[in-house]
Formats: sequence, structure tokens, C-alpha cells
Amino acid sequence: MEGEVISKNFIEQEIDRDLEQGRYDKVVTRFPPEPNGYLHIGHAKSILLNYGLAVKYGGTFNFRFDDTNPTKEKTEFVQSIMDDVKWLGADFGDKAYFASDYFDAMYEAAVKLIKKGKAYVCDLSAEEIREYRGTLTEPGKNSPYRDRSIEENLQLFEAMKNGEFPDGSKVLRAKIDMASPNINMRDPVIYRIARMTHHNTGDKWCIYPMYDFAHPIEDAVEGVTHSICTLEFEDHRPLYEWVVNEIGFEHPPRQIEFAKLYLKNVITGKRYIKKLVEDGIVDGWDDPRLVSIAALRRRGFTADSIRRFMELSGVSKANSESDYAMIEYCLREDLKLKANRYMAVLDPIKLIIDNYPEGQVEYVEVENNQENPEAGTRQVAFSRELYIEREDFMEEPPKKYFRLFPGNEVRLKNAYFVKCVDYKKDENGKVTEVHCTYDPETKSGSGFEGRKVKGTIHWVSAESAIDAEARLYENIVDEDKGKLNEDGTLNLNPNSLVVLEHIKLEAAFKEAKPGDKFQFLRNGFFCVDVKDTTEDKLVFNRIVSLKSSYKPA
Repeated sequence: MEGEVISKNFIEQEIDRDLEQGRYDKVVTRFPPEPNGYLHIGHAKSILLNYGLAVKYGGTFNFRFDDTNPTKEKTEFVQSIMDDVKWLGADFGDKAYFASDYFDAMYEAAVKLIKKGKAYVCDLSAEEIREYRGTLTEPGKNSPYRDRSIEENLQLFEAMKNGEFPDGSKVLRAKIDMASPNINMRDPVIYRIARMTHHNTGDKWCIYPMYDFAHPIEDAVEGVTHSICTLEFEDHRPLYEWVVNEIGFEHPPRQIEFAKLYLKNVITGKRYIKKLVEDGIVDGWDDPRLVSIAALRRRGFTADSIRRFMELSGVSKANSESDYAMIEYCLREDLKLKANRYMAVLDPIKLIIDNYPEGQVEYVEVENNQENPEAGTRQVAFSRELYIEREDFMEEPPKKYFRLFPGNEVRLKNAYFVKCVDYKKDENGKVTEVHCTYDPETKSGSGFEGRKVKGTIHWVSAESAIDAEARLYENIVDEDKGKLNEDGTLNLNPNSLVVLEHIKLEAAFKEAKPGDKFQFLRNGFFCVDVKDTTEDKLVFNRIVSLKSSYKPA
């Protein structure tokens, strides 16, 4: 539309300026996770932001593993991260890059710095390097090895590469400024000796580059133009720029920082999740109570809902927290048109219609999704014995309770009016059966215009009911008391998982496959669990309840 004002975030404004000034011909972005754990909801923002910018500007998106630290990296994490990025819809084609593919280039870059007098081999221990570094208010002091000759540094660095020194005995440091107000610029370590088997390069190397040295080289080698990262790297930007400029890349990439995504009262720290897994509190990194991307996918979140959540969250320079209710809102909005609405009874009691013919089964037509006519209809079996929710019957109801109680009449969803005439209890006083009579003239869709009822309840026919398990999830930490106890341990919510055995489902669920999503009428959105469902047993995870406390702006 002519004259329409298009709002752009600050990163897009920077990219526009770079393109207008001819700094770059095209836009190349990247997402570079370290394969040392599972990705979480915060990483989704970075993935979608970097991918979205590449798409918007007709550029290229590189997906790269920053695998420079083999002590923490596993092939399991590599695979899980690839699955997550693909699921979110960030298309990286058939090519995943690995930082380790550039180890030769990084070594040559380090040699180049030595030859320029910009790097030196240092024999100080890690503790001594920390002591020499100084503080935020006091400058550091030069290493006694800082003035080694270029020839000696070249010989020592090659000997480090050839495995002639023990682990930790020497490092290669950039020679910058020990009095810099930015501690990251005080002769940072750029290579260390570490005999570790790497998942990609095996035992070829016994020296490995440090992240702050490797990352800008990876970006530059791949032709990345805009290295979009989170705010904690802002203080590292001078070092990033120093590396690419000193090595002499022709069109060095730019680092631009944005605020992380924070969700209130969720656990994203790897050490906390690792302990939850090791202690058996959760059943893995993909436990549906967690907010790893794998866990969200298993619970039943959709990629579309996460993309919408990221759009609502926006991109800024200021740190802020988002309410979990916001992502639930996005999820409900996405699922309400996509998920078929079937009947499931989570806490079943028998309802017996005394005057309905024994052995008779009839079928009622039910819409699959009242908000989406294109979803069509299905035939649902109705019989003398049904299951209803325990909470839909009360012996002595309070005021404004419109469901079943002695003498009251309700509509069975898509079927008939029934009137409660009796009920039975077991020896513990628990109601086991509710007895009703039905009015054959009141069938749904028949045009009946007689008496009115205020309550409608759902049901499942006992003769064709499917037995299944449902898992109801809450936040894994106590939201009212905060994430952490005073001693730093997690303040766990004892009700974070409630398992309901022997829920009753209508026969349409026979077609359900792992990963399929449904709305259980009146009970919430549920997903068939992909991990624990078997041919003999359906297991459902509640994705989200039906009620929302979030109001979109």
C-alpha cells in the first residue's frame, strides 16, 4: 500500500544502512550452537531471528556447530540440535557447517598473528594468567613471556601442535593491551593444549582454539555479513573486530547484539537440567515439563505457535521477561483451528441410562471442530452405558451448579437430555454409578423446542471406549515461591506431573498416532506422546489447558 509505514527493528535498520552504503552485496546470517546440550526456548529466538533476516533480505542462512570444545560435546547433542532447527522451519538445505572444519584455517590465522607480532606463547598457569589480568578498576600486567621473539613463538606454537608439551603447560595469547579498560582485550588466550578426542576430527589435534578467537574466523570464512548474537557478547565485540581486522579479511562481518528471550519461572540452565535428569526427576532432556525445544515439541507445542510468540516478543536492546501465559496464548490460537475436538473423560464414572434399550448402539453426528467447518464431521457411538467426568455429578450441589445431581436434567453433548434418578456408592462412600433416564424426543438436531436445560456435559460410550493414560503438567518449579531455594537448589513443584491412568476415549482415537494433537472437549489440548506410546497403550500429554490468563495487546 502506497504511503504505508513499515516498522523495522534496530537490526534491520543497521542492515539497511550497510546495504545502502555498499558494505555488503548480500546478507548472510548464521546460527552457531555449541553441541554441549539441548537447545531451549531462548535459542529459538536466535534461530528464527537469524533465519528470518536471511529470508527477508533474500540472503543466506548458515547453520553451524561451534564445536571447538570437545570436553562437553556429544553426537547426541549434534543430532538433537539439527532436529530442533529443522522443526522450527529454519531451512539450511543439506549443509550443516562445523567450526572444526576450519581448524586448519584457524591454525594458519594464529601463525599469521605470531608473524605480525600480535600473538605469543605464554607459560603462565591459568591461575597466574588470572592474577596478571588485573581487575575492573586496576590494569593488568604484562606476562614475562610477552616479549618472546617471533621465531621462538613460531617454534613453540608448532611444538604445541605436535604434542611436545603437556596439557595446560602453554597457551597462545593475543598481544593487545594489558591496560585496556575492557578485560577481554587484556591479551586473551586464543589456543590451549588439550588432548581430547573430537567428535568430528578425532585425534588430529591436541591444541584447540578458544571461542572468542574461533568464532569471528568461522563467520569470516563463511562470508557471514551480520553476526547476530545476544547482549552478553557486547563486551566481546572489540575482540571480535580485532581478530577479523588483524587477520585481514576483506569484508569482515559485523557483530550486532540483541536482548535474550527470558521466560518467567522456567529452567534453562544446563547444569540444573542435567541434575534433574541425573536425579530421575525428569525422564530426559525432552521431558515435557522442561522448555528445551525437544521438550516443547514432545509436549505438543507447534512450530507456528513458537514463531508467533517470537513475533509478539519483538527484538530489542533491553532485557525483559515474558510471561509463560503469552506462549500458551499463541499455542491456543494456533491449535484451536487445527486440532480436532474429540470427547475424552479423564476421571470417569459410569452413567447408566435405565430406560435406554439394552444392547442398542446408535450413532450421532458430531462436528470435528466447531470453529473450522472444513474439519468435517464424524459418527460417534451412543449406548446405554456411558462414562462421564466425576466432577459432572454432585450429590449435594452448590448454587449455580448446572450439571448432574439428583432430580436435575442436562444435555449429553450432541445426544439427548438425561435426568438423574439415582446413584450408587462403594464401601468407601465414593460414587461409582449415576443412573438417569433419557427423553427420546430431545435428540440433538431433531428440532426439539420443549423445556430448556442449563447444563451440557460430554461423555464416552462404554461399549467402544478406549483406555489410555493422560499426563497433566504444571511448571516444574513453584511459581509462587520462585525458582530457587535459599541454598541455590531448585524449588520444585510437587504437582508438576499428575498421571491419570484409565482415562476413557471415544473410538475416533483409534486412528491417533504419536505426535497427533487433539482438543479433549472441555479438558484442554493434548498430544500423543512420541516416547512412551506403544501399539497397546496410548499416552497423552496435556499441551495446555483451555483457559487463558493472557490478554494480547
